[in-house]
Amino acid sequence: MRRFGPASVRALPGWAVWVTPGLLTLVVTLAGIGHAQPWRDELATWSAATRPLSDLARMTRTIDAATGPYYLLMHGWTAIAGTSPTALRLPSALAMAVAAALTARLGAVLVGRRAGLLAGLLFAVLPVTSRYGQEARPYALATLLAVLATLLLVEALRRPTWRRWAGYAAAVAALGLLHLVALTLLAAHAVVVLLTAAHGPAGVVDPPGQSRAQMPDASRPRRRHLWRSTQPRDRARVEHHGCHDAPQTPTAFHPATRSNAGGTPRVSPHPGSWEHGTDAPEAEPQNVTGEARETLAGWLLALVPAVVLVTPLALVARGQRGRQLDWVDPARLPDLAALPGALAQSGVVGGFVLALAALGVARLGRRALLPAAAVLLPVLLMFAAGTMVPLWVTRYLVFTVPFACVLAGAALAAARVTPAPARTPATATPAEPAPAEPAPAEATPAGPARTATPAAAGRTAAPTEAEQGPTSPRGRVAAGIAVVVLAGLLGLPDQAALRRTHEWPRSAPVDYAGAAGIIRAGQRPGDAIVYSPRDGWLFPDLGMAYHLGSRLPRDVLVVRDQRQDASLWAVECDDLARCLAGVDRVWLVVTGRRADPLAAVPGVKGDALRAGYTVRQVWPRPGITVALLVR
Repeated sequence: MRRFGPASVRALPGWAVWVTPGLLTLVVTLAGIGHAQPWRDELATWSAATRPLSDLARMTRTIDAATGPYYLLMHGWTAIAGTSPTALRLPSALAMAVAAALTARLGAVLVGRRAGLLAGLLFAVLPVTSRYGQEARPYALATLLAVLATLLLVEALRRPTWRRWAGYAAAVAALGLLHLVALTLLAAHAVVVLLTAAHGPAGVVDPPGQSRAQMPDASRPRRRHLWRSTQPRDRARVEHHGCHDAPQTPTAFHPATRSNAGGTPRVSPHPGSWEHGTDAPEAEPQNVTGEARETLAGWLLALVPAVVLVTPLALVARGQRGRQLDWVDPARLPDLAALPGALAQSGVVGGFVLALAALGVARLGRRALLPAAAVLLPVLLMFAAGTMVPLWVTRYLVFTVPFACVLAGAALAAARVTPAPARTPATATPAEPAPAEPAPAEATPAGPARTATPAAAGRTAAPTEAEQGPTSPRGRVAAGIAVVVLAGLLGLPDQAALRRTHEWPRSAPVDYAGAAGIIRAGQRPGDAIVYSPRDGWLFPDLGMAYHLGSRLPRDVLVVRDQRQDASLWAVECDDLARCLAGVDRVWLVVTGRRADPLAAVPGVKGDALRAGYTVRQVWPRPGITVALLVR
């Protein structure tokens, strides 16, 4: 039976290298997608997305402007798909699947097919991929757009056209609209663009194993105008002979290789390259300074739509920062040490991926610049800003994970397996003969090169130890997949935990559904409901409204609900005695596990409830407590 190996990787169509990780990610993220109940951030998404567009627009002027474009997207989605946990999370699951496919594609472009496939598979099995692929928040979409923008940048730097720069511009603008912090990725893009402008794409974004002369368009200078094609197929490259008056003959009419015996330089099969020790063919003049200017101009022009669209959003969000992020502590050095585990949603898996990424950097050298910068620069910029303003939230950096996987994929592609004991010739099974390949052409002084016959090639076609041994590409693929499986196994406990709750830490869940079930089972006509606290970030009122729907008891203290207040919080009345008049039974919902929930209500609200009601029964649930108060 044919084993999966590098030959099969190369034999796969290009789309299979990225479709496989995408499908695996979709399967993993869809598994148990509706098990964990929506947590507080997802409740905010549900509250915002289900408002009329006019109310949604008013809300973004007071709170959560940075997430406004995502809420608008989810407004249209929920109108079609509904608001069940699965429906709310499905766009994120699809986005993570596409992000995995693009990660594999980026790895294949920067490193090679084998590394790209392994990078995409590793991304698929990480707990962080499932965590944010099963959350109704914009982080999965931002991850997709971050990888897409980077991939489009690479293509634009290699073969710049206005269509490629336009695609990059659209991806960057969408990235900024969905996740402002993800625009720190542009720092990495800037470094790559500047180096490409200064030194050319070689060693930065060129395909692995190819020099610039081996690129399909290497025989021609790079584009001087973004709107002109650089790959004319109808113009043959001409060979310049030693005499100025000699005719110029298209190289297509010469043999692929020729002898040096007559003094004529040997023509390389790769246009624009030459053999050592011979005269180089005359190069076409290139305006390096002009190319650098065009590269910088193309990139800067591509940023204009993002600047125009994102700047107003960023200014509004900056004015809301004090209310939006008042719960965030300043960044400290220990936060950097904890970042890999927090990002991966597993301490052991985070350290594992970090070690693989470091090995990948060591293996790639200069070609590691783009993915390494896409990880390090956003982290460092975010940390530096977080020391001065409340901004350090680790999930804001989820978009860097695919680039770490690309580096890890490069390390996995070079992994080796321990060789199995060799079998004796008496018991060994004859190896399956490999397809015979023509031997290299042999140049002779007398004439054109002669190609080895298939029979001669067949005599050397048997697989050698290097082709099938532990250091072969086949062995490296097997070892890489084994390491991916190991990473998946290490993350299994966290995969199971995040499907129970999305809270962090996992030991502090909030059981909104359990509390709602208690109220649903025991409520009577005329019952009222009261929450404490009403201005926090746990949103007990949104949790009850989501799970109870039309069966929610009357919110007796509210005078302006979330929509009327254009925020995520309701406004309660000042005259509590008047608002509670005529209400005999009150369901009190308090955050946290409370033995005496009535005593935990602070201020005037607590005084009014204690003066008029007594506790009949208490139902403590994880992270929340329900009590029935009667007069």
